[in-house]
Amino acid sequence: MAVTIRGKTLPLPILQGGMGVGISLERLAGAVAACGGMGTISTALCGFQEPDFAADPQGANLRALKRQVRRAKELSHGVGMVAVNAMVATTQYANSVRTALKAGVDAVVCGAGLPKDLPAIAAEVPESDAALAPIVSSGRAAGLICRLWDKHHGRIPDFVVLEGPLAGGHLGFSPEEARQAQAGRPKSLSSLLQEVLEALAPYRDKAGRDIPVFVAGGVKNGAEMARYMKEGAAGAQFATRFIATEECDASEAYKQALIAAKGEDITIVQSPVGMPGRALRSPLIVRVEAGKQPPVDRCIRCLVPCTPSKAPYCISRALMAAARGDWENGLFFCGAGAGEVKCLSTVREQMDEIMREWRAAE
Repeated sequence: MAVTIRGKTLPLPILQGGMGVGISLERLAGAVAACGGMGTISTALCGFQEPDFAADPQGANLRALKRQVRRAKELSHGVGMVAVNAMVATTQYANSVRTALKAGVDAVVCGAGLPKDLPAIAAEVPESDAALAPIVSSGRAAGLICRLWDKHHGRIPDFVVLEGPLAGGHLGFSPEEARQAQAGRPKSLSSLLQEVLEALAPYRDKAGRDIPVFVAGGVKNGAEMARYMKEGAAGAQFATRFIATEECDASEAYKQALIAAKGEDITIVQSPVGMPGRALRSPLIVRVEAGKQPPVDRCIRCLVPCTPSKAPYCISRALMAAARGDWENGLFFCGAGAGEVKCLSTVREQMDEIMREWRAAE
């Protein structure tokens, strides 16, 4: 059941997915790690609550991230692992990784783009021996990253997160594939898992060690985690179900919006990142679809691929609004199974439930 990742033992095969802005910070990540899983802080605008964020967003983000990583480590009591999720598409990607490594994070997980230079960034912080992992959506992407890291940096991933098309937030699939998944015709996570395992095989052999793969996106419960583990996965990543917990860093209003949501309230949106995403159909999304959302009037340059004059809305402002519980103006990312979240619980209750389901299915 325990998974070894870069010489460290993860007691339970459960990862908590990174959720930004401000949804998974030190409280949630630390609580998951204290239960034996891997808790994840999202670096995306993680300093938005700092008093000087408006004047100096980049400085506020890095200062907050340093504090959040250290606090999450304290809350973990050394039981599980604390990771950060750093989006490649953000302008502070490299500095966020450096800051997290210097703060003592156990792992860096990167998505929303190919983290081709992640090993080089990590090498700039020699005192850290953190695990490095990409988020992929295909065997092709997994093989490409392994090839690039091995050729240019002499390193291969310490683990991999395979995110299927039913995940929340930004998706590594085409808009059409995302819509098909939303309509009940997703690409099989089992087939994607086999693709990734095959792509990793030569690099596992070369390194003489395993490259654990954690499946994510549409993994409903511990029973499904058990099935994927029998197919070769090391475990699973869960995210949406952790939002409706007492320890989650989101506002109470965000949690209640999620609890109140039904399956038909979940939709596919187009993000200024240039990728499709899955979110609740909030008034903001309705306005965007109707062409009635006011143009972006202020930009803090948080995303590399975003062109403010062409963006349908400001994603940083929308995500910060959601974190504060502003239903009218927020972008509420969630997974395809969000409609099944019915009540508030605790991280311990969620972790115990997943493991009970896993044991019953074994």
